[in-house]
Amino acid sequence: MDVDIVSEEDNPMLHRTDVTFELTHDDATPERLQVRDSLAAKLNKNADEVVIRNLNTKFGMRKTVGEAKVYESADFAREVEQDHMLERNKIGVEEEADVEAEEA
Repeated sequence: MDVDIVSEEDNPMLHRTDVTFELTHDDATPERLQVRDSLAAKLNKNADEVVIRNLNTKFGMRKTVGEAKVYESADFAREVEQDHMLERNKIGVEEEADVEAEEA
């Protein structure tokens, strides 16, 4: 899977960069977490700082266009993003499970 950055736009008020990217893949559309990990590696960021908002593959094509929000830290991502997006991108899920396990 090849990741190409199409555009980057800084958003200093929310401590993030809005990124539009294009994936070229051989098989079916990759899963969101695979895309997140590949994009994070390309941008030299931690996977918890990248939130994949949208993936769009046209029928029969091997290219996917996506939108992501890349935060300065995972804490900023948890403050700004909606809960369902954090859950889809598995940000903060492990930490909550650890806290619940310690309480029990």
